[in-house]
Amino acid sequence: MTKTPFYITTAISYVNGVPHLGHAYEIILTDVMARFQRLDGRETFFLTGTDEHGEKVAKTAEQHDMSAKEFADKNAASFIKMTETLNISNDDFIRTSQVRHHKSVQAIWKKLHDKGDIYLGKYEGWYSIREEAYFAEDELRESEDGAKFTPNGTPVEWVEEPSYFFRLSAYTEKLLEYYEAHPKFIAPDARRNEIISFVRQEGGLKDLSISRHKSRLKWGIPVPGDDDHVMYVWLDALTNYITGVGYPDENSEAFQKFWPAQYHVIGKDIIRFHCIYWPAFLMSADIELPETVFAHGFINVQGEKMSKSVGNVLSPDGLVETYGLDQIRYFLMREIPHGQDGNFSHEQAVLRINSDLANGLGNLAQRTLSMIHKNCDGAYPSPGAFTDADKALLDKAYRAMLNETREAYNTFKIHRALEAIWRVVSDANAYIDEQAPWTLKKEDVSRMNTVLCVLADVIRCLAIIVQPVVPVSANKMLDQLKVPDDQRTFEHISDAYALKPATAIDKPEGIFPRIVEEQAA
Repeated sequence: MTKTPFYITTAISYVNGVPHLGHAYEIILTDVMARFQRLDGRETFFLTGTDEHGEKVAKTAEQHDMSAKEFADKNAASFIKMTETLNISNDDFIRTSQVRHHKSVQAIWKKLHDKGDIYLGKYEGWYSIREEAYFAEDELRESEDGAKFTPNGTPVEWVEEPSYFFRLSAYTEKLLEYYEAHPKFIAPDARRNEIISFVRQEGGLKDLSISRHKSRLKWGIPVPGDDDHVMYVWLDALTNYITGVGYPDENSEAFQKFWPAQYHVIGKDIIRFHCIYWPAFLMSADIELPETVFAHGFINVQGEKMSKSVGNVLSPDGLVETYGLDQIRYFLMREIPHGQDGNFSHEQAVLRINSDLANGLGNLAQRTLSMIHKNCDGAYPSPGAFTDADKALLDKAYRAMLNETREAYNTFKIHRALEAIWRVVSDANAYIDEQAPWTLKKEDVSRMNTVLCVLADVIRCLAIIVQPVVPVSANKMLDQLKVPDDQRTFEHISDAYALKPATAIDKPEGIFPRIVEEQAA
């Protein structure tokens, strides 16, 4: 049966800074889902990119004696490099300064305008340059000297300017009805409750400022028909998700195949923009809404929020250099629960990597393949009759692990998927100790062969199913097992022994070296 295509996106990263641990977590999380879907037989399109317009970028560029375009180019390059450093399988990288995106945003602006949902007015309010957002008086807090700050602690200033507005107020009830009819639109449930509560607030939603006058900001996409205004960052930024699949050509092959997206993966701090503004824009433009917006939590470092002043901002390059590429991918996916905040600590990273990867899966594969290479003339032997213990372990690898893992992967419970996989790793390590093939070599060679065959096939299943998280290492393991490239998808985790007897294997090499404290310090 042909499966429906799958489209997934990250939030686009703001180019006012360079990538850090938070960016790495989001893009790895999304990459794991994209890789899982491909291995599960779905044609998948994965989009990431950079958000490059706005007052914050323009002002920071000026401070660096650079044009906004030069500054955006420089920092966008660092995010492109991050995708390479972290082995991200994105199919496209969009930049909001690209011509294709300008055409897309101007097209959706015209649709909203023609619908009667955009009008020219005047804005007065408290504005945060850093957060690119206006705030109501009751949302702000005040310091002892009378300065006002957002809930996140960033300063605001009073702004009065002409602005185009989107009639967000007209979509209060439409959004609530949509949330009710589509309970999976916002995930996890705690975020859904948060959004519904906000939209239901007394007085409903307020109309949204979606432009800036050129006297204030020039770095942006021009408003169609009014050269005195450029578009406000959120209409510009959010539209990237349809630009990436060919909009404004809604008849294009990519748009027809992949829209609506199955997932937008974002941080919880921008959930209002994605779950209120974005669906309202799409409703106004008569475009289908994405299936799910998944909002993940934040990562603290050693229990503290990442901060340049504290000096605990971690870079993707540094993480890979210290712990290893697949190792850091595994740690982040294993340690941070579904949609919740997480904590990164050096001690826990070393413990988890050594315990699960080096001593767990890595040791299981190394000693099994070493015994086959040494005791079976460097090739798979033929298995004998399977005992109940053999069948129980194989059944977990063939069916129970796959079913549980599929369900967890599909709902972004990646840590649960890894828990299920590592239960089988643990069972296989217990099985090898119980069966003691090194003893069977002296007492019952036929039984030794069967035990080693069971273990090798379980390792094959483990390596296939863990590919989304540790793709390089899993494929090295599959190479050592001599599993053909076209037999590494989930459909090849079957309920029949799959390794051909007499297939020669090379002397195995360790996949996951242990991290020693001196090395990681």
